[in-house]
Amino acid sequence: MASNSLTSSRSSSSSWTSQENKRFEKALAVYDKDTPDRWQKVARAVGGKSAEEVKRHYDLLIEDVRDIESDRVPFPNYRQSGKKG
Repeated sequence: MASNSLTSSRSSSSSWTSQENKRFEKALAVYDKDTPDRWQKVARAVGGKSAEEVKRHYDLLIEDVRDIESDRVPFPNYRQSGKKG
């Protein structure tokens, strides 16, 4: 039974709505790295996420930024369609 809650926790952490992401970004601006109980406060601000989920979301965001800044993420190749107009 414990694994069910772990599984549901993992699935909810992988799915973030645009509204949750906006609340997450705003909360990060309010609660900086020196804020006591930062992740609990960010989780409350986001709503529906645990402190562990928001911390993991933050860690993934930091990884993405590092990959982009180190040119590990290729620039998208935008092609124009054959249609003009």
